[in-house]
Amino acid sequence: MKKKTMQIHRCTCKSCTEHPYGTIAQQHQAINRVLMELNEKNRRRFVGVLANEQGRGGTSQLAEITGLSRTTIVRGRKEIEHSNKKLPSGIRRAGAGRLLVEKNNLEF
Repeated sequence: MKKKTMQIHRCTCKSCTEHPYGTIAQQHQAINRVLMELNEKNRRRFVGVLANEQGRGGTSQLAEITGLSRTTIVRGRKEIEHSNKKLPSGIRRAGAGRLLVEKNNLEF
């Protein structure tokens, strides 16, 4: 079975596009490098913690930085807030989930 390789998400925020080698761009790249190594559940929770630290607007900002959907980040925030309760694991098997959009478009 061929393992799917992930690529580091490139942040599309204004700061990263104007100054791709600036300190903020380096911080965003570091966040995305860490996310690449995590599984789905830990990725949600890590970004949820970062969103909680950001406060208001953190979810939208991190959605732009990481490429994760806002609903995924909100779910991660809720998991962190209610971490003492037993929640379903939410980790998919390798190869599960939707096909990539690029892959769907190439088949036509």
